[in-house]
Amino acid sequence: MPAPEIEQLISLLAKLPGLGPRSARRAALHMIRRRDQVMTPLTEALRRASDALQTCQTCGNLDTRSPCSVCADPERDGRVICVVEDIADLWALERTQSFRGRYHVLGGTLSPLDGIGPDDLTIAGLLQRAEKPGIEEIIIATNATVAGQTTAHYLRERLGEIGVKTSRLAHGVPVGGELDYLDDGTLAAALKSRRDM
Repeated sequence: MPAPEIEQLISLLAKLPGLGPRSARRAALHMIRRRDQVMTPLTEALRRASDALQTCQTCGNLDTRSPCSVCADPERDGRVICVVEDIADLWALERTQSFRGRYHVLGGTLSPLDGIGPDDLTIAGLLQRAEKPGIEEIIIATNATVAGQTTAHYLRERLGEIGVKTSRLAHGVPVGGELDYLDDGTLAAALKSRRDM
């Protein structure tokens, strides 16, 4: 049996997404074997990140300052807000370098079965932002899951009360996708979201 300190390291690594007990054990062994090249720099990076990171009070992004670098960027289009479920979704959209507006991170999706209602997400903050002068469009970019669709429908209703234009990310056939390999739900969404050529 490994020492208690190593067991604790394995146990903590196993809590990371995508790492089960066996993968965590391999990762721990890798770090231990390469203590100077991996473990020590990782420990220092984790400490620095833990000390420096904060949640943006405007959009909910993670950064070393608040407002975050996206919210503080004067080159961003402040008239358009893209609503995402999670910070990972914001980062994914930023990787595309195709959206130059601002964001709003909900912190999850509505899920009555799990006891997650509108007050558990940052919906109130989104509605406040949507009411500000100059906001022209809210893009709802929740995932194409049941919870994501439910959340999008709720947001569309609430934003409709304010009178701000709402749009939804298109769903359907991915670039390079072959119809024969797509699931029925994706094909149905693609047919519904079709547009003129």
